[in-house]
Amino acid sequence: MCGIVGYIGKRDAYPVILNGLKRLEYRGYDSAGIALYDGSTIQLCKTKGKVADLEKKVSEEMATKGNLGIGHTRWATHGIPNDINSHPHFSNSGDLVIIHNGIIENYASIKKELINRGYTFYSDTDTEVLVNLIEDIKKNENVKLGKAVQIALNQVVGAYAIALFDKNKPDEIVVAKLGSPLAIGIGTDEFFVASDASPFIEFTNNAIYLEDEEMAIIRLVREIKIRKVKDDSIVAPYIQELQLNIEQIEKGGYDHFMLKEIYEQPSVIKDTYRGRLLADKGIIRLGGLEDYIEKFINADRIIIVACGTSWHAGLVAEYIFEDWARIPVEVEYASEFRYRNPVITEKDVVIAISQSGETADTLAAIKLAKEKGAFVYGICNVVGSTISRATHSGTYTHAGPEIGVASTKAFTTQITVLTMIALKLAKIKGTISQTDYMVHLRELELIPTKVESALSKNDAIEKIALLFKDATNFLYLGRGYNFPVALEGALKLKEISYIHAEGYPAAEMKHGPIALIDEHMPIVVIAINSNHYEKVVSNIQEIKSRKGKIIAVVTEGDTVVRELADYIMEVPYTPETLSPLVTTIPLQLLSYHIALMLNRNVDQPRNLAKAVTVE
Repeated sequence: MCGIVGYIGKRDAYPVILNGLKRLEYRGYDSAGIALYDGSTIQLCKTKGKVADLEKKVSEEMATKGNLGIGHTRWATHGIPNDINSHPHFSNSGDLVIIHNGIIENYASIKKELINRGYTFYSDTDTEVLVNLIEDIKKNENVKLGKAVQIALNQVVGAYAIALFDKNKPDEIVVAKLGSPLAIGIGTDEFFVASDASPFIEFTNNAIYLEDEEMAIIRLVREIKIRKVKDDSIVAPYIQELQLNIEQIEKGGYDHFMLKEIYEQPSVIKDTYRGRLLADKGIIRLGGLEDYIEKFINADRIIIVACGTSWHAGLVAEYIFEDWARIPVEVEYASEFRYRNPVITEKDVVIAISQSGETADTLAAIKLAKEKGAFVYGICNVVGSTISRATHSGTYTHAGPEIGVASTKAFTTQITVLTMIALKLAKIKGTISQTDYMVHLRELELIPTKVESALSKNDAIEKIALLFKDATNFLYLGRGYNFPVALEGALKLKEISYIHAEGYPAAEMKHGPIALIDEHMPIVVIAINSNHYEKVVSNIQEIKSRKGKIIAVVTEGDTVVRELADYIMEVPYTPETLSPLVTTIPLQLLSYHIALMLNRNVDQPRNLAKAVTVE
């Protein structure tokens, strides 16, 4: 989950690396560090805290000259967040300096062996072990840095995206990847290295994305050489043209990325179905699906694997696929999927969902599914990401960069894609009437307008947030399609406000959670007009009789729940099958405002990172 940045070229490396770290801080923000080489000495500065703390420390303690440098923003795995455990790390000789995103699982045994050979370690990190292993191989086997890296990586177990250089070779950076993302920006007489393309987008639109178990030796005076770590074979570099711009990764006048991304949802939902949904003509076109439609039609079942918010989107999809397309669906936590010896056959379709396209657990699930012969379809946001390359086919959500750690627009755009897939399958299979099919196409086309309407209630939601910002527990309840929305609403509140919250099916309240309800407990109930409306009303009456404080998400014009609830958040009428796209909006805003009132860092909540690239 850490962010890494590197630069080698003619310009000053420091501002490139510092700005790059700021853009990658969503990947981790426990600590940060930077190493610059001016041709004679390596200047190193690192600190516990955020990139802003690093910038301040650099201004006080460090010269910033040098055309070669690497930087790191950390999400701690090995070793607590402190100055010593921060990256970059030196080898014992001081010649090699490295940054690392990932985990070296067998670091302890390697460390023990290196200590026996006389090496000293100053941090608790696995990364310091790796850089000293590379140095030991380079020295004892009398090989160049690139070869030493290759040999070392064949001895380690785990995941990595690394960048390192040797102060005796100031024209070279060596990088490698396994499990964690790594992009190389190709400029004119300059090269950039980063966890994603955002740190160098203003300098070049050309990038190489390394595949797993590939390494690259980047030299100023020669072309990039890419080799396989396993067998040293040459790989022809594939240069991609980036479809990213500066405006997409800036706040655009909003106070926080999260708020910007909440308000972007009308436009990004439209972008997700633009050119794919032709409602008046009754057409859905999904390029990644067209050539493999028979795989879905003939599938015995669909297995959805995902984590976090993407898992909640998968739960919504379970209702959609089974309701419309009549295909059995199982939704699995990717982190558990491969450890329970799942039954997978060639007749299964596995849908892997991930915003970043780099989620380690989801990638592991993809690998297992492919080994078992299943067809694997990816849904992700980041073009060129590892999941987009690892799956047989897939669909991009086109949500644009999501910088806020707590996902918002990822959820709604993932559901939009899944809805289009389900509708297309249902139409082909004949499991939905032509009338219902056309109604849902037109309703899906109206969703951006309905989301805009839900966003217009922001001021009323902010007032509700003020009343409940000091609560210590929340309960979220929903039924049917909106049970996953309850889970997602509770997750958002936990993530950014640090208030304990739980989501439950409303009918399950009586089987335990009702014991928690008293006059101090706020309960958020999704009570829109649906097939479950009367049942939800009964659940609300049960809460009210126990003095719970009811915050209800209701359809505009509702009168029954309005009389029962203490507070309401209104959304436009939407068919129940599409309602999660709208009912999630007030829950996102409620969480945002409560967190803001509690002075939380809504974009970078503690202990979290955007792209979870370790298990």
